[in-house]
Amino acid sequence: MILSIHHTQVGIPSDGVDACRRFYCGILGLQEIPRPFGPNGLWVQVGDRSVHFGIDTTSDRKSSKAHVAYEVSDLTQMRRQLSAAGILIEECPLMPGHERFQIRDPFGNQVEFIRRIV
Repeated sequence: MILSIHHTQVGIPSDGVDACRRFYCGILGLQEIPRPFGPNGLWVQVGDRSVHFGIDTTSDRKSSKAHVAYEVSDLTQMRRQLSAAGILIEECPLMPGHERFQIRDPFGNQVEFIRRIV
């Protein structure tokens, strides 16, 4: 029986670890956590889960709809923070009970930010 999501893996190019760290830890403010094996990639903590950024040279990330959706407490502040860093905000279709938008990370991966509304 499936209990929950343990982690998500996101692909980055082989030379992307430093850019990944600058974007996800620097701009988004996620905390890097130790990888238990191998030097390639980066892991970050997101609440009680983790996102693993691993070397992947096989996917066409810029056209993929695969993504991680980060739930945030203040969508307006996140929008300001990303805009101030020069990141293009893309509006998402309406989703009942939520407000959201998306961006592309430095590697073309889609990244969604979502907030539940009452």
